[in-house]
Amino acid sequence: MSDDQSPLDPRPKSWIDKIAHYFSDEPTDTKSLLELIRNAEQDKVLDADALSIIEGALQVSSMQVRDIMIPRTQVVTVPSDLGLNEIIELITKASHSRFPVIGETIDNVVGILLAKDLLPAMLNASNSRFDIKDVVRPATFVPESKRLNVLLKEFRETRQHMAIVIDEYGNVGGVVTIEDVLEQIVGEIEDEHDVDDDSFIKKFDDQNHIVKALTPIDEFNEYFSTDFSEQESATIGGLVLQRFGHIPERDETTRIGAFTVTVLNADSRQIKLLKVTTEAE
Repeated sequence: MSDDQSPLDPRPKSWIDKIAHYFSDEPTDTKSLLELIRNAEQDKVLDADALSIIEGALQVSSMQVRDIMIPRTQVVTVPSDLGLNEIIELITKASHSRFPVIGETIDNVVGILLAKDLLPAMLNASNSRFDIKDVVRPATFVPESKRLNVLLKEFRETRQHMAIVIDEYGNVGGVVTIEDVLEQIVGEIEDEHDVDDDSFIKKFDDQNHIVKALTPIDEFNEYFSTDFSEQESATIGGLVLQRFGHIPERDETTRIGAFTVTVLNADSRQIKLLKVTTEAE
């Protein structure tokens, strides 16, 4: 007799009944809960995408801001003493939508600048009276130890998209965005750093390129005139992973041939995006 039927009710069970069946023995911890959910996916009660989202949501509840934040060395900031034209040039080159505005140092955050808030000033024929403090928005500060599920709730309640991360000494450790949190749940979301779907490599400047971890070795070799072996790894991400010997975190750096490779985006399962830096001539 099938597990989906009983002698008292011969009708096939619906998918809701199947899920209820899997949870008839209540899990006592996250590990056992994940095991039940993965069994449900194997038996086609859940699809692979749903399983991935559930796993990501459970993972977020145990992660802290420090695990996903953009470190201060990679944060593009806007000095508060810049003129309008200088600010426009900076944000155009960076192609972000939000920027921390700082005073004398990065630890003196004045607020957050939204690129769209510059539009009225750009349309104003006279920019001599422009003061960035007139358009900057208040910054939200969070500790490195804050749980991601708590941060996500705060982002939703305050309608903020970026927070300044503070370390135990009160210094700026980096920034974190709502997108960073959501990517831990639903997977990578294309942003300002991402390479177009039909391209694996994007030139950032003369020395730096943004490279998808899934870039095939042969395409990497062709673009950079290198000769890395495809037998060692099929993708540049696989080659980087071998160099590290573990799944690296954001901002970890290694050397591959003549290149310095920095991890821009990675989660607990895979490397996603890399910055490849060449030697200055």
